[in-house]
Amino acid sequence: MAPPVVARASTTRRATRLIPQRYVIVILTFISTCVCYIERVGFSVAYTAAANSAGINQATKGLILSVFYYGYASSQIPGGYVAQRLGGRRVLLISFVLWSLTSALTPTEASTAGGLILARLLVGVAQGFIFPSIHTVLAQWVPPHERSRSVSLTTSGMYFGAAFGMLLLPGLVEKQGPRSVFLAEAAMGAAWALLWLLYATDPPLSEHPKASAAGFGAPSAGNPYVTLGIEENGVLREDLKKSMMEHNEKFQKRGIPWMKIMLSLPVWAIVVNNFTFHYVLYVLMNWLPTYFDQGLLVGLKSMGVSKMLPYLLMFIFSNVGGVVADHLITRHILSVTSTRKLLNGLGFVIATIALLVMPKIRTVEGAVICSSLSLGACAFARAGFAVNHMDIAPRYAGIVMGVSNTAGTVAGVVGVAVTGRILETSRLGASDPSSWTTVFAIPAILCVLSAGFFHRFATGERLFD
Repeated sequence: MAPPVVARASTTRRATRLIPQRYVIVILTFISTCVCYIERVGFSVAYTAAANSAGINQATKGLILSVFYYGYASSQIPGGYVAQRLGGRRVLLISFVLWSLTSALTPTEASTAGGLILARLLVGVAQGFIFPSIHTVLAQWVPPHERSRSVSLTTSGMYFGAAFGMLLLPGLVEKQGPRSVFLAEAAMGAAWALLWLLYATDPPLSEHPKASAAGFGAPSAGNPYVTLGIEENGVLREDLKKSMMEHNEKFQKRGIPWMKIMLSLPVWAIVVNNFTFHYVLYVLMNWLPTYFDQGLLVGLKSMGVSKMLPYLLMFIFSNVGGVVADHLITRHILSVTSTRKLLNGLGFVIATIALLVMPKIRTVEGAVICSSLSLGACAFARAGFAVNHMDIAPRYAGIVMGVSNTAGTVAGVVGVAVTGRILETSRLGASDPSSWTTVFAIPAILCVLSAGFFHRFATGERLFD
């Protein structure tokens, strides 16, 4: 009888004969981020409608919208650690099951603040495990020359999901009420969990999970072992198999270099830019409905497909950035470091200009165009900073992503709450143009500072072995 490892290898080859398994993984992770952001946009749309009907003030609304990010921040680093130890595939599945169940049980009345806070906190904790787990999985499966476009495609699911949510969910809330949104989101989460359970696998030889994180699991298009030379006549080479097992045992005993990671300026370059990206994203995602509704006096339902344009451009430019980055690197036009810095800087500079212009135009068309440019440019910049985790620390991609995404989550807590406070303390509230100028100027300034920091300290070289 064939050894278990060989049997699993044969199964993997059969499963990936038509579609390589790493493509299946990337597609499923794309769908996962899409569903997650449908959930986040859906809650914002449903709660905004419920809060407006109940006469909830802007400060309270900002608090409820920001609670998610407290839970999300608390589980980022633990999520990276658990994914590193138990495997990203398992942790990702558990996360989806937990947040889907919690979403289904979310209270529907805006006045039930206690229940809403608890539900959003639990959803945030559960979803905090998602991106560290995804980066752990992608670091295991995706070879270096495909990283930019694979990560960009996966993360672009966030924007596709946000666009889809903004297009369909306002109408669903109007016809069926907020409860229907929570149930629909829970059903989508459960459906994705079933797909992941059926079709996702660990990389070859990953009884010791670090084998793949070390680079042994990255398959080629036709044969998952051919680029690594570890198969002879359809059988895994015993000498390399033994070497890999010994390597994994040493790697697991060595532990995670926490201090080196936390003191690394290139890591902080990623962290700072992740903070800024999410500040822009979360402020616009959570407060654009209010800006259109009260700042410009236009209801989301009446805007048609235009309200999904910002997120649609994010989806497009995220993937454009990934393709451009891989092209520049694989054709040796620019080094990895120069490519990351160029795309990161270009994206954030364009976002800065759009954010500063948006409150000055004060038209629906201007707001749609400027918010689309700012979010699209920030998505383009992800081909710089967001892929950089795998450049500098492929073994610890989940850990570094956890640290980085913690900062991004803090940006959600700070940005969403601060925006609510600015609008609440303004003389005319959310209808005051000057208050919105302040709201959009803050992320614009952060974009400039973050781009400069990344240009000074980022690198594309591998730092952590």
